[in-house]
Amino acid sequence: MLDLTHDAWLSRAKDLDLSGVHHIDGVDEPGGGATYAAVSPRDGQVLAQIADGGAAEVDAAVAAARRAFDTGPWPRLAPADRGRALLRLADLLDEQRDRLALTVSLEMGKPITDAYDIELRAAVNTFRFYGQLADKLTDESPHTAPDALALVTREPAGVVGAVVPWNFPLTLASWKVAPALAAGCTVVLKPSENSPLSALHLARLATEAGLPPGVLNVVTGNGATAGRALGLHPDVDVLAFTGSTAVGRHFLRYAADSNLKRVWLELGGKSPNIILPDAPDLEKAAATAAWGIFFNQGAMCTAPSRLLVHTSVAERVTEAIVRRAHELRVGDPLDPATEMGALVGESHLDRVLDHIGTGTAEGARLRTGGTRTLAGTGGSYLQPTVFDRVNPGMRLAREEIFGPVLSVLTFDDLDEAVTLANATEYGLAAGLWTSDLSTAHRVSRALKAGTVWVNCYEEGDLTVPFGGMKQSGNGRDKSAHALEKYTELKTTWIQL
Repeated sequence: MLDLTHDAWLSRAKDLDLSGVHHIDGVDEPGGGATYAAVSPRDGQVLAQIADGGAAEVDAAVAAARRAFDTGPWPRLAPADRGRALLRLADLLDEQRDRLALTVSLEMGKPITDAYDIELRAAVNTFRFYGQLADKLTDESPHTAPDALALVTREPAGVVGAVVPWNFPLTLASWKVAPALAAGCTVVLKPSENSPLSALHLARLATEAGLPPGVLNVVTGNGATAGRALGLHPDVDVLAFTGSTAVGRHFLRYAADSNLKRVWLELGGKSPNIILPDAPDLEKAAATAAWGIFFNQGAMCTAPSRLLVHTSVAERVTEAIVRRAHELRVGDPLDPATEMGALVGESHLDRVLDHIGTGTAEGARLRTGGTRTLAGTGGSYLQPTVFDRVNPGMRLAREEIFGPVLSVLTFDDLDEAVTLANATEYGLAAGLWTSDLSTAHRVSRALKAGTVWVNCYEEGDLTVPFGGMKQSGNGRDKSAHALEKYTELKTTWIQL
């Protein structure tokens, strides 16, 4: 982390030049002239006017990506050359890490320490990983009849549309963009309307790194216009989306109504975190549970929002989490000492408060938090919130809140815990705390989730795939498996 004070970050924020125009075919484009205000959730102030793209801007970006794919050099480069370009981009991201971290913090409320140490580290590492992986893939030549030669080759799928949310604007963009580019595809990226500025700077750095015009384009705008236009576009071959399950359904419909493009979805979660009495360290389990729900203001698809804890240790664990919530420093995202920043905006804060109100009305017990704080700043801040006495039928236990709100449910035996954990339409992630190796294996297999963490939470690196089951989506980000989304298998049979 750069050794900068709160005042130093505030000074840099005042001097930051933020441009909100599209980046299409290697240059900045203002589009049709319509704009909207990007408002910082830290203080309610306008950061920049953002180009509000629609069908015309998406058409221009897709046309640029199509030209770059059909006639440009990118898909025809040696994979090692594509890899070197991605490594140059990673270096530029690293060089401008403080600027990008500041942009992320301003536009979506993430604490500057987390933006610098976690968000930017992840983005840099992702481009480096796929830059290094680009020339490590191999094709196949299956053994077949002696008078024939069979070849199975991976070819880039074409033009990729990527639509990403605001909670990790650069991390999730890099998880889509980097493997798509490594595979030889071209990309049109549509960032969230709440966090467009960091994505636009990423695209400019990609051009500076030497990516040919049209290889990475960014169109800003609202999901109902720019996102819809990208999903319906007949010249987009693959659509990769991270966001809500409701919007994921729209993209499946767009594909059906257009060209049957492949749609890869990483959607919501209501992840269970199971703490058994034989957890190796109950205090660590409680501290990790608190960190998992309050990190990033609770805006994580994998957030362990349902704490399933054995009745015999439930009060001890819950009290430890409540103590941590009281200690947590909520404040200005630009203060390096801040542990929990602002929610992304007033409408999202209102939505989370509505869930809290419903939880109280349905009979859950509010142990701490539940109200907004720091209202005088003009920002969208919420106290870390813990409910217990939650039952599986309550809205708190069923719906994704996407905020710093923990629901504590109890169980008496292991079978009940697994049943509670799987009693959700989602299947993104789960946690389990136990000292018993057999229990760890058996329960991990029984949990319907794309990732299961045992005696930890939110751990891993780029070598392992990430994605969900059930209504948490399909396909995988990260690892070599992500390349499967952006490539086509071709069989060539040669009669000798």
